Amino acid sequence: MSSSEEALSGSSRTSTSKPFADDRTSEVPEQRGENEVDSRDDRTDPQKKELENRLRLKIDLRLCSIAGILCSLNLLDSGVISSASVTSMIDDLDLTGNRYSVSIFIFTIASIAFQLPSTIAVRTFGPRIWFSLITVCFGLITMCTAFIHTWKEMIALRVLLGMCMSGIYPGLSYLISTWYLRREQQTRFAFLQSGEVVILATGSIVNFGLNRLDGRGGLEGWRYMFLVQGLISIVIGIVTYWWIVDFPENAHNSFYFLTKEEQTLAVSRIQEDRKDVQADPFSWGKVLVHASDLKVYGFACLFFLLNLVSTSLSYFLPIILQSGMGFSENASIILSAPPYYYSVIPVIITSIISDRYRIRGPIITFNSIWLIIGFCMLGFTDQVAVRYIGTFLATGAYVSNWAALSAYYQNNITGQWKRTFTAAVVTMFNGAGGIGGAYIVREPEAPRYITAIWVSIGSHVGIIGLVGTLSAWFYVVNRRQRAGKAVLEGTEGFRYTY
Repeated sequence: MSSSEEALSGSSRTSTSKPFADDRTSEVPEQRGENEVDSRDDRTDPQKKELENRLRLKIDLRLCSIAGILCSLNLLDSGVISSASVTSMIDDLDLTGNRYSVSIFIFTIASIAFQLPSTIAVRTFGPRIWFSLITVCFGLITMCTAFIHTWKEMIALRVLLGMCMSGIYPGLSYLISTWYLRREQQTRFAFLQSGEVVILATGSIVNFGLNRLDGRGGLEGWRYMFLVQGLISIVIGIVTYWWIVDFPENAHNSFYFLTKEEQTLAVSRIQEDRKDVQADPFSWGKVLVHASDLKVYGFACLFFLLNLVSTSLSYFLPIILQSGMGFSENASIILSAPPYYYSVIPVIITSIISDRYRIRGPIITFNSIWLIIGFCMLGFTDQVAVRYIGTFLATGAYVSNWAALSAYYQNNITGQWKRTFTAAVVTMFNGAGGIGGAYIVREPEAPRYITAIWVSIGSHVGIIGLVGTLSAWFYVVNRRQRAGKAVLEGTEGFRYTY
């Protein structure tokens, strides 16, 4: 294998795994440890299938549900500050000029800086302790935002919020990937995204109601938005300690979750799929060694390009509706909700198809094309109705690609610390895309916002090109693996998914 191939294929361990593309037909020698069972046990196939279905349902209800709620806090934050941006908050805090964009930018910078250590902390301290702790802290800081009076105080609190939220998305993506087979993951990421956007959309409606409390109790409407979100986040953080589950090999530490038999089955399923249930003892060397794998940065660039769009829409959609389409303050807040409710439909449908037929790249390309169509409708037509429909298509497409890209990179790496490193790097680049997205919606360009339109279109042309390049490489090295000329990801029998 050439040095460039080694850099792209990575190397973490030498073990045995069943190829994802061929796991319906290929047989793999089994290596059983204390947490594994022989997959060729005395159960009949229907019995085992029934047990696996029951196990997946339990995991879905306990993990995907709380993961969607926790990830929604980041989107809820963007929803609250974007809804507040069309109220008196800008004048009350003197967020004039580019200060509003800076408040978004600084949140992202703080989040990027702490993502790798925060993701490692999920494995070190355990999901129950870490996620509940940072969620409660997030709620307390959000509540404090309701009582600030200057833009400098806003900036300071945004830094602290970014630090608290830094481990949520990469940590939960990592945790979900450890529980599911590769062919099951995109649908689960779709569940996560669906929970996020439904809560975000509902939050917009709640913000509409809270803004009508303007002046009650001596508080402006936007202050009630931050106050209520903070209180809700604290409650969620407390509940998280008992609701969320630990990693598969530590599932017995979870609160009323799996039986011993179910935990053994959960561990054996992952071992059969990719042989990476157990994590080696932590050291920075075992994490940072994966920085030499070039494809990690390819995955990260995909999220950078995607988040250019998601940030501009999630933070600025009410502003686009008000300044770009002429809706009133309250109408802009309430009309920002339906596109997110709609996005549940395409993300679930495309993810089920992707898992069913075990394809990733074509689904990502399909979603990207629909986003380009949506932004063309938003930017190059005059009818308000057509432009508003464009926000539906664009929102549905980028939410769908969150799930698709998450499965794309998680399917093509192995090893616990490599998953940790990759999740953190991907989310760092995702945050960097958020920085760019905070500046592409320029108020002087209303009502067209032509910079945001062209950047969003160009970013998804880039996604199509990069996914095509990565998938072509995966096809080539998979052929070498089949011919016995390469071992991918340091795992015998492993093949990439595209």
